[in-house]
Amino acid sequence: MLLEDKTAVIYGGGGAIGSGVARVFAREGARLFLAGRTRSKLEAVAGALGSGASVSVAEVDALDADAVNAHADAVVAEAGGIDISFNVISQQDVQGTPMVEMDVEDYLRPVVTTARTTFLTAAAAARHMRRQPGGGVILLFGGAADPPRGIHLGGLQTAFHAVEAMRRQLSAELGADGIRVVTLRTSGIAESISDPSLRERITEGIVEASVLGRVPTLQDVGNAAAFAASDRARTVTAAHIDISAGTFMD
Repeated sequence: MLLEDKTAVIYGGGGAIGSGVARVFAREGARLFLAGRTRSKLEAVAGALGSGASVSVAEVDALDADAVNAHADAVVAEAGGIDISFNVISQQDVQGTPMVEMDVEDYLRPVVTTARTTFLTAAAAARHMRRQPGGGVILLFGGAADPPRGIHLGGLQTAFHAVEAMRRQLSAELGADGIRVVTLRTSGIAESISDPSLRERITEGIVEASVLGRVPTLQDVGNAAAFAASDRARTVTAAHIDISAGTFMD
């Protein structure tokens, strides 16, 4: 198992992407700490993982510094350390409107949300990882790429570029402590969209844009995350792993 004896914190663990990653991490032997705003969703994910999974849940606002730090301290007190930190909370973005026609608050919300939560959760994890042998892995989600024509992503695209800038800086500053920082970049996970008609349209667009003619799935995200967080990827840092099926070729 790739993540045996690893402790992983997943922020947004009750959402579609977080739960998909949790399933793979549990399969690969990780001890899981799922954090999010809605306990019922977290408990549903934990219950679906089965009796063999080691999983704890906690209500945590990943935009609140005190809450994030207190939760990280509690995880370390219980598990002895944090090996993996992965933040996949909602960016609170508004899509479908041309940028210049957007309300400024709608544009800025995902940028501020993403930068704030990425900073807080990465800093909380690093504070503990740098004290332990072997460091740890901080995983980020949503690497930047040039947006396709005709797709109005609002502030989400800017947020993704902010994530990549933070990944580069974190990698450079934390590498000496053995902490790796890796971004998972996709062209969108249509499976995570609850509206059936929108999911179908997004799927068609992703398939058309990709080289392989495939749409990335939640399991694809989980598999890539498990590899990136494992010792098999011990020399991978300051980089993104592209699981866009060839939509982006840089």
